[in-house]
Amino acid sequence: MKKIFLCLLLLATGSVYAQTMSSEEQAAAIERLTREVEQLKAESQTHTKWDKVVAAMPKISGYVMGRYTYNGDESTFRLRRVRLSVAGDIGKKIDYKFQAELSSFKLLDAYFNYKPFEQFKVKVGQFKVPFSIENTEYSPTKIILIDHPMGMQRLMGFDEKIGETTLKNTGRELGINLHGSVLNKALSYDLAVFNGAGLNTTDNNKSKDVVGRLIYSPIQGLRVSGSYYWGEFGEEFYARERWTVGAAYDKGALIARAEYIAGTTGFEDAEIDSEGWYALAGWRFCDGKWSVAARYDTFSENTEVSALDQTNYTVGVAWKPIKNFRMQLNYQHEDRGSKGHRNCVMVQATASF
Repeated sequence: MKKIFLCLLLLATGSVYAQTMSSEEQAAAIERLTREVEQLKAESQTHTKWDKVVAAMPKISGYVMGRYTYNGDESTFRLRRVRLSVAGDIGKKIDYKFQAELSSFKLLDAYFNYKPFEQFKVKVGQFKVPFSIENTEYSPTKIILIDHPMGMQRLMGFDEKIGETTLKNTGRELGINLHGSVLNKALSYDLAVFNGAGLNTTDNNKSKDVVGRLIYSPIQGLRVSGSYYWGEFGEEFYARERWTVGAAYDKGALIARAEYIAGTTGFEDAEIDSEGWYALAGWRFCDGKWSVAARYDTFSENTEVSALDQTNYTVGVAWKPIKNFRMQLNYQHEDRGSKGHRNCVMVQATASF
């Protein structure tokens, strides 16, 4: 556009200079400038069309995450995650995402999100369960410490035991979610229904799991959240009930987050009550290239058996020298009740594109 404007300006002001030219020279100069303007217009239209084509194409991204762990019981390297994502828009009111884990192949995300209004949207497919702040707002590439807190892992499908089954569905389920925000986006809501049977799995009973969540953001960077999950798992209809409340502040240099999570889980001829909470504080510096954090994390697998309680004290530092690469170092002291104490060192590297 700048080139076209320049040519038009030259064409418009050329009459002043043309007074010193012959009529033949004037005609040739005007014809030449006219051709250049038409050529630049054609090139601009081509670029505009190409930009629209590029904008409509799916966006491919992903990351590789490798980790070393030493805790006295093990000393091992592992390829923790290899993710590949494809996301994009279908018009202005529908977006979609497909994400797969390639290290041990499984489809993680596969959904379409219809957005007729900011106040009302519909997501259909497989996606993160809208439960708590930690599960949906802090992906593996964003979380400041290497592992999620114990309550999230044990009660929201990361490493969750129900009856004789252990769910490792990374906090995801298959279903439908009605969501949106009101009050100038200060209050957001989720109301979802899921199979509750795990990743890429048809339901294993006639019951459906229901999730509700509210998040209030009175100021930028602050979220206050409450969530409730009710479900029945498997042919035995084991109880799977969870609730959580928490708050997070994440803006500029400061990171602070705390949540309480509890639940009731069914087993053969019994139900077990679990609860836990964590508090995290962190600080970013050197233009966000460095960050430090500390977390207190405690969890009771069975509130009636104190010997199963565990408390973790974690400190960590993260270094991000360039946009798409991050190194993390965590030290964690674990008080495992009847199992004694354990020290753990974790190093993790993440490369993304």
